[in-house]
Amino acid sequence: MSEDASVTPVAAAADPAAAPVPPRQTARGAGRMNLTEGPIAKTLILFALPTLASNVLQTLSGSINSVWVGQFLGGSALAATANANIIMFLMFATFFGFGMAATVLIGQAIGRGDTDAARRATGAVVGLALIFSLVIAIVGWFASTTILHWLKTPPEAFDLAHDYLRVTFIAIPASMLAVTLMMASRGAGDAVTPLRFMLLSVVLDIALNPLLILGIAPFPRLGIAGSALATAIAGTISLIAMLGWFYARDHVLRLRGPELKYLLPNMEELRFIIGKGLPMGAQMLVISGAGLVMVGLVNREGLVTAAAYGATLQLWNYVQMPALAVGAAVSAMVAQNIGAAKWNRVTTITNGGIAINLMMTGVLIALLLLFDRAALALFLGGDTAAIDAARHIQLLATWTFLPFGTTIVLIGTLRANGSVVPPLVILFLSMFPIRLGIYYLGYPALGGDAIWWSFPLSSFASLTMAWIVYRRGNWRRTLPQPRVA
Repeated sequence: MSEDASVTPVAAAADPAAAPVPPRQTARGAGRMNLTEGPIAKTLILFALPTLASNVLQTLSGSINSVWVGQFLGGSALAATANANIIMFLMFATFFGFGMAATVLIGQAIGRGDTDAARRATGAVVGLALIFSLVIAIVGWFASTTILHWLKTPPEAFDLAHDYLRVTFIAIPASMLAVTLMMASRGAGDAVTPLRFMLLSVVLDIALNPLLILGIAPFPRLGIAGSALATAIAGTISLIAMLGWFYARDHVLRLRGPELKYLLPNMEELRFIIGKGLPMGAQMLVISGAGLVMVGLVNREGLVTAAAYGATLQLWNYVQMPALAVGAAVSAMVAQNIGAAKWNRVTTITNGGIAINLMMTGVLIALLLLFDRAALALFLGGDTAAIDAARHIQLLATWTFLPFGTTIVLIGTLRANGSVVPPLVILFLSMFPIRLGIYYLGYPALGGDAIWWSFPLSSFASLTMAWIVYRRGNWRRTLPQPRVA
């Protein structure tokens, strides 16, 4: 499953004449950790925790804003935001891969002490994000009516969704630039700066939502457009503050003077970022597509099961967070160590990430199963039938996140050296032919329970495939770097 059989083997890095500059000679900047030295487990935990906190904050912000909209404007408004958010997720999922490809370049450049290469990669992905987001914002503004018709948005929610979507499209450039800078910063070993400005954005968003929805003096009453505008204002302020912080603290990725030309990426950088980024973005689309298919299968089982599954998904959003945070931390840490030619640490980092994820996710699963009735009641109220159905789902399928998390860590390691096609193939096979095959083969004997058994069994299948690629694949070859123009 090699992606580039022509690249030079890693063993060539053993040449003393080609030894990289020690990472400690790289400009450090505020909040940046040295991921190539020191105790691996401690460093990995300290680096993953800010990312985990950022994920929690972002999810809480979405949940609280949904409460504001639902309580103040009603169910039609809430449905309108859901329709608009689907579009936004697809837009960000498309660009996500490009950001991740750039973080591979940034991490490896920081690892080998090449600050200029890290800044070139940062400039390239920021310039690409600016162009991409401006095009999306302009096209989306004029095509919002057509998009909502494609989604079959209910008539009673259409006008609300239209107002919300248009304002959200205006906010895309600032939001995408902020997300891109946060990803780049983590690639450079700084997970604290993204957390700091994610917190600022979330606090502003939560505070501004009711003010702009209801028109609490001196703010105008904007209804659902006010919710979208609150998010736009919060994101823009956070982006401006983060840029100011980058320059005030002389962050390792800040661009000055002649370095500003890096915002116009050369073809070599674009070829790498797009070539590696498209499969990474496709991974997100595969996961979201599989989620839509499962929702369709669940809906066939009736309203009670659908409600139970909806509540279960809310709780699963939190259970999977340690895996996502640890996987991202492993990817950044492995990339820097590969850049520093410290391959002896890569296996230890991966094993440490697996152990930390199993511990953190295992604790969350145990707590959830112990207190599942109380947790589910937050979403389902006093509906005993739906709560009982959700508890049944939890018992059968929640432990899915143990093999899932291990797979995420392995994929993070592969991704750190630019191996992006094997993870895409693994996710596609496990999410579609394997998971759906388990469902259709098991349904005659298990009925609706075939849905829930398909989750852990397909996760074990993806773990098996990822482990085989990790142990026997060609991903350990050196990654070709874009040439300097």
